Amino acid sequence: MRCSEIIRALFELAPERYAEEWDNVGLLVGRPDKKVKKICLAVDATDEVIEQAHQEGADMLLTHHPMIFHPLKKITSEDFVSRRVVELIRDDISYCAMHTNFDISCMGKAAAERLGLLDCQVLQPVIEEKGEVECSAPSGGGDHIRYEIEEKPLVLGYGRVGRLQDSMSLSECADLVRERFSLPGVRVFGKAEESVETIAILPGSGGSFVADAISCDADVLITGDIGHHQGIDAVMQGISVIDAGHYGIEKIFIGFMRHFFSRNFPELSLMSLEDEPFRVQ
Repeated sequence: MRCSEIIRALFELAPERYAEEWDNVGLLVGRPDKKVKKICLAVDATDEVIEQAHQEGADMLLTHHPMIFHPLKKITSEDFVSRRVVELIRDDISYCAMHTNFDISCMGKAAAERLGLLDCQVLQPVIEEKGEVECSAPSGGGDHIRYEIEEKPLVLGYGRVGRLQDSMSLSECADLVRERFSLPGVRVFGKAEESVETIAILPGSGGSFVADAISCDADVLITGDIGHHQGIDAVMQGISVIDAGHYGIEKIFIGFMRHFFSRNFPELSLMSLEDEPFRVQ
């Protein structure tokens, strides 16, 4: 299978047009006609990830965060980003990123499902399209069964808001987040004993989504990269915050893509690299 065919399938899952203007998604390094037998999945294209992909014979590297955000004026081994480009080209590894297009299409929904939220809505809608087809109960009989087809607006965007099956304390909710996302710990802003039921979840950096969570009457926002003042200001406005880290939730990208490729391209070999970017000691 060629790299271009895989990218076409990825853009059917999360269309390129959904990506933010400042973002950089799709094939960033390598040959579209590259024959791919093995794909390496990771959140970031670090030196270690690229070296491991090379060592294990990967033909393609797929990450969530793009390695290249800004134009490169030169490609040499003297700059840490362009050095990675040199290594990818040297090893003939095609490199692709799926960032905000994946966030808008898949990430929030996947995170809400991992947490077991019910009756979910998009936290911050950014796209509304027609295309979700819903069939009513069949009418008619015999060989002439007719279905009424209805087009409904498809709302996509960042994060999700939903409810837990049963209310719990903020402390219990923090334990649930730590367990469901396999985290060593989380940071919690709010009173441990406070009851929570309506949950907003935004994988990645969510400080700018506090107002959205408040407008949705969420009891707690689960996200990452919350600063000191953002956390205490959120509590003052009546919403608790659980900071699971930027990587902590977004690492579900790896498992999501493993499932996607296993279901749609079972002939491909997969390897994945999960590595927390920092440690607390």
